[in-house]
Amino acid sequence: MAKTEVEIECLKQTLLLSWSIQSSTKWSVDNPAKGQCGVTALVVNDMLGEEILKTDLPDGWHFYNRINGKRYDFTRSQFSGEINYKDILSNREEAFLDTNKNQYNYLKQSVEKLIPDR
Repeated sequence: MAKTEVEIECLKQTLLLSWSIQSSTKWSVDNPAKGQCGVTALVVNDMLGEEILKTDLPDGWHFYNRINGKRYDFTRSQFSGEINYKDILSNREEAFLDTNKNQYNYLKQSVEKLIPDR
C-alpha cells in the first residue's frame, strides 16, 4: 500500500524531534541530522517499509530510503554540499553497521511515542 505524503512528512518531523545524542554520538544542536543516516533509514524502514538505499561519500556510506518509488533522504540536512546519489540497493544489516542497538532502540522508541498508533 502506497504511503501518503502526509504520513511521510509526519515521520520526517517526528524524526527531527527525536534525534539526539542518544541516537547518534555525532548529533549536535547545530546539526541534529549528523550521523543519523543508518539509524534513521532503519526506523523509516520499520515504519513505512520499502527499500534502504546507500551512496558512497568521502566519509563512508550514506543510507536513506526509497518509498513509493521515490528517494527520501531524511538526513540530507547534515551535508552542506551536493550529493551525487547512486541509489545502490542496501539492506538492514548494512545500515545497522552505521549504528548500534542502543541508538536504534532509542530512536525507534522515541518515534513510536510520538506516533503512538503504529
